[in-house]
Amino acid sequence: MPQTMKAAVFVEPGRIVLEDKKVPDVGPLDALIRITTTTICGTDIHILKGEYPVARGLTVGHEPVGVIEKLGSAVIGYQEGQRVIAGAITPSGTSHASLCGFHSQDGGPHGHGWKPMGGWRFGNTIDGAQAEYLLVPDAMANLSPVPDGLTDEQVLMCPDIMSTGFSGAESGGIRIGDAVAVFAQGPIGLCATAGAYMMGATTIIAVESVPARIEMARKMGATHVVDFSKVDPVDEIRRITGGRGVDVAIEALGTQATFAGALRVLRPGGTLSSLGVYSRDLTIPLDAFSAGLGDNRIVTTLCPGGKERMRRLMEVIGSGRVDTRPLVTHHFALDRIEEAYDLFAHQRDGVLKVAIRP
Repeated sequence: MPQTMKAAVFVEPGRIVLEDKKVPDVGPLDALIRITTTTICGTDIHILKGEYPVARGLTVGHEPVGVIEKLGSAVIGYQEGQRVIAGAITPSGTSHASLCGFHSQDGGPHGHGWKPMGGWRFGNTIDGAQAEYLLVPDAMANLSPVPDGLTDEQVLMCPDIMSTGFSGAESGGIRIGDAVAVFAQGPIGLCATAGAYMMGATTIIAVESVPARIEMARKMGATHVVDFSKVDPVDEIRRITGGRGVDVAIEALGTQATFAGALRVLRPGGTLSSLGVYSRDLTIPLDAFSAGLGDNRIVTTLCPGGKERMRRLMEVIGSGRVDTRPLVTHHFALDRIEEAYDLFAHQRDGVLKVAIRP
């Protein structure tokens, strides 16, 4: 095994570059995986732009697919050479947050205090997946074997995008026969649309203006598409629902406009399920909030992680119920990751997700 590896490193706002780094040492509960496929997330773009702070010199990325290269001395139940994924969120399973049932907020076994988003460690508080090798902490809680017959691209969305999108539908409490609006059909919004369909919603309204994403939304289960560049989405969603409003609105972009729009289309007692990463303060419009008396619920969700969540998502992929491969629109070698960042950050050439291969 080599002593050094290539890794995409945050240098300063506006600069993520490929550098040589030392291959990590493996602790007793860790596993070292050789990355075979990873990708760039919208959150990485927030890091690139300096909108979300991380330490200089950190390897970014949190969506790993790979092969176990080396196991820690205390890790059992796995073997070297096994194909695995790990969630973007890596709970230890032993912190207060995890034992309260909020695994996504679990920052590790010593997490006695409370830290928002504590469970998101890869590319946030520890080195991430856009590299040749990745050290996975608490391996027995986080490594999930990839079933035979599933390719890297089939499972590439499971660590974050699929888990996050589905969780927007789950946290919203969607019921059979519900009307749901999903604001923005980027990769997470598309998975939220698929999640709403799988949970039994029968009116699924996708809000989007890009033709390729509109087409993909219909494939993922949208029954209606509202092009916000042509009509007022709030008025149009109220028209589609006969003035009733939607039971659940999922916000999947992270802007004031989409947040307020999602709140305005709710029926009385409806739920706004927020998935967006916001880079500035939000304002809750008084009318949309019914002065605080509308019996509405606003819920936020951080991508569920851990090996059981990954297993369930791969079961969904293996069953054929959802196919996320069309979301991967571009492919790059790790050596070209700076070029991939430029494409993804500027949303050129119809990009949805890029596959990065060392």
